[in-house]
Order: sequence, then structure tokens, then C-alpha cells
Amino acid sequence: MSVLLKDKVEIRENRLHTILTFNGDAKSLDEASRDNKLKIGRFKFSQCGNCQEGCAFMQVYSIHDAAVVSHSPIGCYANVSERWNGMANVAKIRGKDSFSHHAICTNIQESDTIYGGAKKLRHAIEEAYKRYSPKVIYVTTSCASGIVGDDVHSVAKEMSAELGIPVFAVECEGFKSRIWSTGFDAAFNGILNTALKAPEKKQEDLVNVFNFSGVDTFTPLLKTINLRPNYLVETRSFDEISRMAEAACTSTICETLGTFVADRLEKIYGVPQVRAPAPYGIQWTDRWLREVAKLTGRESIVEEAIKKEHERIAPELNELREFFKGKKVYIFSGASYAHNMASVCYDLGLEVIGITTYHHDQQYDTKEINTVKYLVETMGNVPNYTICNKQPYQVIKFLSKLSPDFLIVRHQALTVLGYKLGIPSIMEGDSNKCVGYDGTIDLGRRIQKILKTRKLYENIARNVEFPYTEWWLKKDTDPFAFVGGL
Repeated sequence: MSVLLKDKVEIRENRLHTILTFNGDAKSLDEASRDNKLKIGRFKFSQCGNCQEGCAFMQVYSIHDAAVVSHSPIGCYANVSERWNGMANVAKIRGKDSFSHHAICTNIQESDTIYGGAKKLRHAIEEAYKRYSPKVIYVTTSCASGIVGDDVHSVAKEMSAELGIPVFAVECEGFKSRIWSTGFDAAFNGILNTALKAPEKKQEDLVNVFNFSGVDTFTPLLKTINLRPNYLVETRSFDEISRMAEAACTSTICETLGTFVADRLEKIYGVPQVRAPAPYGIQWTDRWLREVAKLTGRESIVEEAIKKEHERIAPELNELREFFKGKKVYIFSGASYAHNMASVCYDLGLEVIGITTYHHDQQYDTKEINTVKYLVETMGNVPNYTICNKQPYQVIKFLSKLSPDFLIVRHQALTVLGYKLGIPSIMEGDSNKCVGYDGTIDLGRRIQKILKTRKLYENIARNVEFPYTEWWLKKDTDPFAFVGGL
């Protein structure tokens, strides 16, 4: 195995200088990030939070013929039914075999935190092997197993030798990183360590696309230049994932998800990354297709393909732009995906008056990639750019100050806050839905539809009372009053 792959991956705070708080504009954020000048930030008061264990579990659990052992108390495992339901729906959408549940929790108890849980972990791995006959077993760790100090890596290696299949410890204890997306890196580190192998042959028409669950929008987009996508990793089999080095190039729907795995795949087996913004919005889709064409030897046909797509969508795009004149949008999402949404909205003729991301990587594993820079280059400065890790008490301050015409949110819980403030809101749960030219039109149609329901949201707002003091709800109270610098 390559020296670039280790038992564990460095956390984002150290590797990418990731931050959790910022208040300014997009241009200032980009400039300050170039020298890693910004501090991570510490919240003196929080209403909620995310854990990297959830992100790690989600990725390895999504592999079709893997098994996952969650070495944790049952609470860390509590939403596994939701994850299974999501993966089962994705498998159905993509025409795959039915997605079966394949995870076990060691259910760490108080006594295990005293005497250790290694014996229980061995038993759980054996049970997972008997129940699911997997091709690989991933062990995700938790705060409890980390505090106890269970040597999960040694247990995994011993069980791998005993069972004759890869067993890998995905180190993702929540307390080790305040950045939830570190869990993506931990999961992909496990996947690369167990599944990645040298290509037997190159498939010159295959493009790796690291993405979340969603509809198949990359197939028609790539078909315009005679290519096909290799979706990774959700609902894919272990064997399918093992052939990712055969692809001609690698792209990702957002760098928050795929910065680590795309970088390692390029450095280990020379699969080049698409060094262009993800294909969201007209301009970014153009740039992305041109870069993909360059990497796959299709430069002779890409311009004609782009021209045809522009002509095809032009009538409806112009109608949408006319409808959206003077309309203002606010976007809440993970860092890179928020920039994707802003690109789509900008090309629809909307004014992006503000963006809030849940964190920000000041660097990416591939230095040439910078989605904030792409954003500023494309649409100019975004005057209201903030970072907060989903804190509702801050969100209502941002929205109340700017009063956008509608709100786009990537995670459902914050959509409700838009409703309560009387703002029509869209929860963009399917990250693939607004990909490419058709995706831009589709989002425009949905926004147009939801703007016609404003009276419903205004009625909701009249009947809502927030659980905050008058002092906090005053306009001149700083939304970052509970944030420190380190």
C-alpha cells in the first residue's frame, strides 16, 4: 500500500486549517484564507452540533456489500434506520439491487468504559461476518471507545487475519475534531486502504464522481461528450469501488466531501482531478465540461456540445431570468455546496445577498482548487458572508437583518427557521438535482413555484414565538456575541 495511506488521517483543523466562524464578505474570506490567517473560533454557547462519526459511518455504510461495526453506545447508532432508508431509495433510483441493512453496534455500556470493550468488539465483528458475509468490514469508533482507549486498530488487524477479509478501523471519535467533515476523510481513508488497487486497464470514457445520494444527473450531462459517470461511493459494491483507479479523471460534487480522496487517488495512481468548479449553474458547467474534455481527449467536440445545450435551454432560461429580476436569495449550506448553489442562482438572474456556510476549509488537499475564489471570479463579491456551525440563534439574526425573498438550505432543520420568519424556503436535500444545464432550469422552476406561496409562510410567521430574549432579538445585537477567537 502507498506510503500516502496510513491507519488514520490528520484532522481538518491541522491539515486544511478549517474554521467554524467568520463574519465579513466573500472576497475578504478568500484573501485571508490564502495565508491561513483565520482562527477556528470557539462558541461559548451552542444549541446543536454535528459529529464526524456520523459522516464517517454514512460513507462506509453506503457500500453495498460491506459490513459496519459501530463501536459505540447505542445513541451514536440511533439513526441507522434513517440511513438505511436513504440508501435503499438511492439504490432503487439508480437501478441497483435492493440495499440491505448491514451494520451492528457494540452498545458500549458503563462497565465497558471501565474494563474496556475490545472483547465485545471482537464478538461484534464475528457476528457481522456471520450475518452479512461481507467483502469488507469497517469499524467506526466513538468518543466512548476513544476515551476508554480500546486498541481498535489492533483488533481490526487481528480479525482481518482470522476472517480472511479486510477489516479496517475508521478512527472518527467526535471529540478529536470539531469539524464534522473530518469524518468524510476518515471514511475515505478506510476505503482507500481496503479497496483501492492498481488499474488492470484504463477506461478512457469513465469519470469518477464522488457524491452523496441523489438522482442520476451526471449520465445525461457527460453523455453530451460521450462519457459516463462512475458514482462513488454510495450504493456501489466493494469490487466496483476497487476499480476507481481505472477512470480517466475524478470529480466531486463538492470539495467538502471529496478533497482528501480525490487528492490521494491522483497522487497514488495518477487519476487526474478535474480542476474546475463543480457543474452547477451555466458558467460553471461550461468550465467543468471543458476541463473534463481536456482530460479525456474530447476537446474537439465539447464546444459544439456546450453550444447545443445553451440553445436548448435558452427560451426557458430567459423566461426565468425575467421572472427573477429584483429577487434576492440567501443560501445556507456546507462550504463548497453553498458556492455551487450561489452559482446556479446567479445564472438564473437572482441576487445572492448572503451566504452562510457551516465551516470553511482555508486550504484544500489540492492547492489549485479554491471554490471561494471561483465564486468571487464568477459573480463578484458577496457582501454578507458568514460561517456558523448551524446555530439557530445565529441563523435568525442573519435572516432577520437581510429579509431575503427566499432561502435555500442544504440541511432540513434550518429550513424550518425560514418558515418561522415568513421566508419561502427550499431544502435542497438531493445534491444532484440541480447539476448541469437541466438542473439550473429545474431549480429555477422550483423557486418560481415556491415564491407563489409566500402568504402561507407569512401566516406561519405570525403564529410563531422564538425562545430568545428581547435583547437577542434586537437588530443591533451582534450575532457573534458568543463566539471567541480560538
